[in-house]
Amino acid sequence: MLQTFQKKFYTNFIEDDRWKYIWEGLGVTLQVTLFAVLLGIVIGFLIAVVRSTYDKTGKLKVLNLICNVYLTVIRGTPVVVQLLIIYFVIFGSVNISKIPVAIMAFGINSGAYVAEIFRSGIMSIDNGQFEAGRSLGFSYAQTMVYIVMPQAFKNVLPALGNEFIVLLKETSVSGYIALQDLTKGGDIIRSRTYDALMPLLAVALIYLIMVIVFTKLVNILERRLRNSEH
Repeated sequence: MLQTFQKKFYTNFIEDDRWKYIWEGLGVTLQVTLFAVLLGIVIGFLIAVVRSTYDKTGKLKVLNLICNVYLTVIRGTPVVVQLLIIYFVIFGSVNISKIPVAIMAFGINSGAYVAEIFRSGIMSIDNGQFEAGRSLGFSYAQTMVYIVMPQAFKNVLPALGNEFIVLLKETSVSGYIALQDLTKGGDIIRSRTYDALMPLLAVALIYLIMVIVFTKLVNILERRLRNSEH
């Protein structure tokens, strides 16, 4: 059994440097995830500001309507379909790298969920905070920037960390546009060796390790935030 394992390990990872498919795919997965999260945070923050402003003041009605349509469409359709539409329809006639397309697709998708995270954080701040800011002579925008947003951002940091973990796993569908991410790297090895077990188990193990590590970091962040409140 040990010899069989060694032979399969050699065939799947050592022979022809096939481990590089996993390594390079891991780099692509982390790159797409990181930049997609950053894009999602920007989009989500802007949408949250528009929606919370409408909820509190009744202003920005048209922008709020546009944001609601965006949230409904993005959250109501699978991310893999969005990825395919962006790559094959929107950029179908353009020679563009697959990585920016994946970042855009996952960032737009993540933005819809981050928007609700930020919005819940903003709406969780007591109205007394707004009234205190206005009584100090701050405008609505200044009250949001200097009083509300710092508290809201602190409250939603753990949720943003969890969104990063979710997005990390969602990027595994990048192979639908032939992007060589971690999952696609394992699948390439499978197609070369006709052995699905070992490369796919390796991919699953790497994802599991990353999720455990990032979950631990999120838990540490949550504890520090709780301690800072005391």
